[in-house]
Amino acid sequence: MAKKQNTGITFFEKYLTVWVLLCMTAGVLIGIYLPEFPNFLSKFEYAHVSIPIAILIWLMIYPMMMKVDFKSVKNIGKNPKGLYVTWITNWLIKPFTMYGIAYLFFFVVFKTLIKPDLARDYLSGAILLGAAPCTAMVFVWSHLTKGNPAYTVVQVATNDLIILIAFTPIVAFLLGVSGIVIPWATLLLSVVLFVVIPLSAGVLTRTHIIKSKGMDYFNKTFIPKFNGVTIGGLLLTLIIIFSYQGSTIISNTLDIVLIAVPLTLQTFLIFFIAYLTSRKLRIPHDIAAPAGMIGASNFFELSVAVAVSLFGPNSPVALATIVGVLVEVPVMLTLVKIANKTWYWFPQKAAS
Repeated sequence: MAKKQNTGITFFEKYLTVWVLLCMTAGVLIGIYLPEFPNFLSKFEYAHVSIPIAILIWLMIYPMMMKVDFKSVKNIGKNPKGLYVTWITNWLIKPFTMYGIAYLFFFVVFKTLIKPDLARDYLSGAILLGAAPCTAMVFVWSHLTKGNPAYTVVQVATNDLIILIAFTPIVAFLLGVSGIVIPWATLLLSVVLFVVIPLSAGVLTRTHIIKSKGMDYFNKTFIPKFNGVTIGGLLLTLIIIFSYQGSTIISNTLDIVLIAVPLTLQTFLIFFIAYLTSRKLRIPHDIAAPAGMIGASNFFELSVAVAVSLFGPNSPVALATIVGVLVEVPVMLTLVKIANKTWYWFPQKAAS
């Protein structure tokens, strides 16, 4: 019998799903009864990226970035299998399984509930989600599964480089259209905000604290001070996101449920493809879990921005991408629990 992993999970983290659902509900209610709040925050936006949300995501990511040891980053090339799993799952599998599952449900299973034109629009939204694997939130999921910070950074960074090359042709191919206009400002700003800035700040902080007070103080005293920052940032982010979509969610309840079904199934499928492949390849759990999380979650900022720029903010395509945000957090928390309970499936020696 495997010895139970000491996750060090707090009461707050243990019931995180409850807090998430409460914050999502609070956000919807704020959007309906206090629309002035999201209207005010929407003024602080650049290239379809909400600056308040960007700051909160930055706060979520920063504590993990401080744990990145660049000596470990240099050694990742000695164990590249986790990167191969991430790349293949995200770019050769995920966009096409998303298309297949979404098509099956929108045009076959829900044929009597969704009109053909609407089904095409929802399929387009699902495609935009499927072609954009996660950039920012994966750091939260990696943190909750005790992921290897250095390896996660490289997984995400290389993913962002591939997005620059692969997103446009994949979306154009699956949508069956040409002339896709990618909001490059959104894409590049997101990479800078969610990877470059927090990573730079984390590395500078780590270097300064270790140099002035030593590694022992850094690990045992300084880092624990940030234990609640990641979760707090996540919950505040959800309140803001769902305050933006309060009226949309209430007025499209049935369609949101129908859209959520294939998106949820796709999320589980992609996670287990990457996670079980990692197990087969005997990749350590602290690399396998983030590998599954990156493909399973979505770069919703990019998906929503492209949907809005191509089809308009009130289009069914944009609604489908918004449902991706609605579904993602509860489903990803479920996958976090699965990953934490199955850690003993994997070799216990973390990659150097």
